[in-house]
Order: sequence, then C-alpha cells, then structure tokens
Amino acid sequence: MQENVQNEGAGVPINEKKGGVGDFFKRRFSAKRLAVIAVFCALAYAVSLWEIPLPLFGATFLKLDFGNVFILLISFLLGPLEGTLVCLFKEGLRCLTSSSLCAGELANFLITSTYLLLPAIAYHYRRTLKTVLISLSVSCVIATGVGLLANRFIIFPTYAFLFGGSIFGMTVEEAFSTFFLAVLLFNLIKTVSVGLATLLVYKRLSNFFKKWKI
Repeated sequence: MQENVQNEGAGVPINEKKGGVGDFFKRRFSAKRLAVIAVFCALAYAVSLWEIPLPLFGATFLKLDFGNVFILLISFLLGPLEGTLVCLFKEGLRCLTSSSLCAGELANFLITSTYLLLPAIAYHYRRTLKTVLISLSVSCVIATGVGLLANRFIIFPTYAFLFGGSIFGMTVEEAFSTFFLAVLLFNLIKTVSVGLATLLVYKRLSNFFKKWKI
C-alpha cells in the first residue's frame, strides 16, 4: 500500500488547485465516480445480508458481516466523503427490511462512519502501509467505544421498547451490564476483521482505479 500522495491515482490529489463549489462537485461526483459509488453501495448491501452468528458469552443477537469491507475500500480509493455516502445508502437500504425501527442501522452508520474517517483521511495525506496500520488500529479502538455507546443508548433501549420494556427479562441497564464484554469483543473482532480483509484486496483495486483514472 506504499504510494506517493503526488502520484495520479484513486482519489482527488491533495495538491489540486482549489475551485468553486461547482468544480468541487464535478471532480468528486463525475459520472464515472458516481457509477463506482453505486457499485460499492450495492456490494456493501449485498454482502451485509450474509451474516455470521457470533454468540459471544450467550449474546445470540451478535452477527458478523463483511459489508463494511467495501465501505472502507472506497474510503481509501476515493475518500472519506464517498465512503460515508456508501455507508449511508447501504444502511438506508437495510432500513427497508429493518426489524429494529432502524435503530440497528443508525448505530451501524455511526460506528462505521467513525471507523473509516481517520484511516481514510490519514491515507490521503500519507499513503504508506505504516500510516494505514496505525490509523486503523486507533480507529478500531474508537469505533469500539462508539459501538458500546450506540448499544447502550440506541440499540438496547429500542429492543426493550419493542419487547415490552425488557431484554431477556432484564432492564436496559441490566442487559447492557450483562452483555458489555460480548459487545466490546464483538466490535473489536468486527473492526479488526474488516480492516484485515480490506488490506488483502486493496492493492489490486487501487491498480485498477489508476489504470482507468477513476
């Protein structure tokens, strides 16, 4: 993943001359880039439907998916704005079949957008493997913290509301205390797994984007 920020390639060059708002949107949202965003949105959504149960410490509601790999990929390839948009569209599609009043999708959006922000920005200023590894490591910790907050104040209260005021016969506070370690480990496993999977496929996609000048 070693590259020079001055080289041509994926994303908008850092040293590109500034223009008006119209020029900015023309550069960032050309027909070719919009097509790529749409493809990555579809891939992120489709892959997110394949969920792997990860019942840590009896938390049977925890399920791992790799849809966020495509969100992190496009964040590295095009930029954090594009990654956030793909995340927003993907969660919007999942809201159409949500069983949690979109609480899970809102929480996923907050966690994922937090996760991608630091690595994507850092990489577009300094395109080295060291930068990616350090920023991803920090992001895993931050996103895990956001995940805990999202579960405590968004997901658990929503499920308690849906199931008559309790979760597995416990109050929100009791349930969160019981499953705290499970949620913590789950978010760490998910963010690390997504980061590793992204690193494995990034280089080939990066070369393709350079070839086609996307």
